[in-house]
Amino acid sequence: MTDSSPVSIPPAPASTPPSRVPIAWPAEWPVEVRKIADATNDALAAVAARDPIAFDDAVELLGRSDSAQAGHVHAEMVRTLLEEVHSDGLTGENVQEVLGRTVRGADWLPNLDIAGFVEVLTGALGVSDVEEQSRTKPRPAHALLVVADLLAVRRGRAETYLRRALAEVHRAETIEMP
Repeated sequence: MTDSSPVSIPPAPASTPPSRVPIAWPAEWPVEVRKIADATNDALAAVAARDPIAFDDAVELLGRSDSAQAGHVHAEMVRTLLEEVHSDGLTGENVQEVLGRTVRGADWLPNLDIAGFVEVLTGALGVSDVEEQSRTKPRPAHALLVVADLLAVRRGRAETYLRRALAEVHRAETIEMP
């Protein structure tokens, strides 16, 4: 006798989320930099999984790290991804599209304000005046959601852009100004 019950095949995922397996960062990186890299990678994996608890935990870890350095890394990731996604030139409409997609995609995180996303985008593009900003700390949750959106559009790997951003921040910090 044969079993005639229907076989259920789960749908294929739209995209493969970043791995939650710890990444072996270069040993020469300072401990603080590796903490930022781990927390950033964990947060981006949580965004892909739409896991608010894991996301909040990763953002909390970033809050206990050097927030200025984490902000520089995230801004560099946003800037690089914007340049690659819009390689023919970035327009105001492009920025509006990113903002709209990111806000809609963050519907599973109810406590985020649109102003934070605007601040992240304008800050990454260098068009905001840091002295005039009402906030004194970077907005890692907002920045990570913008990065996640751009990674999805670019179909990029978080680790690749994280390594590039950390290298660029390190290079910028070690250049002597004339």
